[in-house]
Amino acid sequence: MTPDLAIVTGAGQGFGLALATALAARGTTVLATGRDADRLRAATADLPAVVAVPGDVTDPAHRAELVATARRLGGLDLLVHNAGELGPAPLPALAAYPVDALRAVLESTVLAPLALTQLALPLLRESAAPAIITLSSDAAVEAYEGWGGYGAAKAALDHLAAVLGVEEPLIRVHAVDPGDMRTAMHQRAHPGEDISDRPEPHTAVPAFLRLIDERPPSGRHRAAELAPVVS
Repeated sequence: MTPDLAIVTGAGQGFGLALATALAARGTTVLATGRDADRLRAATADLPAVVAVPGDVTDPAHRAELVATARRLGGLDLLVHNAGELGPAPLPALAAYPVDALRAVLESTVLAPLALTQLALPLLRESAAPAIITLSSDAAVEAYEGWGGYGAAKAALDHLAAVLGVEEPLIRVHAVDPGDMRTAMHQRAHPGEDISDRPEPHTAVPAFLRLIDERPPSGRHRAAELAPVVS
């Protein structure tokens, strides 16, 4: 079922922009948000079904603005938590990880999504086919050197999604690991490395669309295992 209205965070570039573009092409009105207002507006200028709502999801006023805009436009069917924070780069070992930097990672990757979800739940509960998708990572379940801060944040977000799926049985709640992608964040994590062999973000989009269309039970998924069925 194609959602009538969706919120996609971190939609100014990379996977968030790719997903917002694909949803808009299917007829969904997308509230796209991102920290860099100029980049967000430029990226979505030619997408008439996308409404740019620039701002930082860690800002309570911006979260309230997003939900108020969705309410004004008639409701909310899909909430995608794509925005997040890598943390310091090059990636530090936990023995030297700045605690204040970890607080910032947790704020943007865990606390802001939860706070936005809390505001959005009344609208989602009114939808005929509501869904929440959080962006996960293999770093949430694997122990990679240097990825302790980011991985811990993604693991926490995974668990929030799992519990929310139990507490809100009428809402499909999915945590999805899209796999490695050729994004600015991935490049920051690997400074000086050629990441041109990584897939472009749009290649992961069909897996997310399949989740939205087929509405399987809430849970954690890998995009690689959700290749759309070719008829």
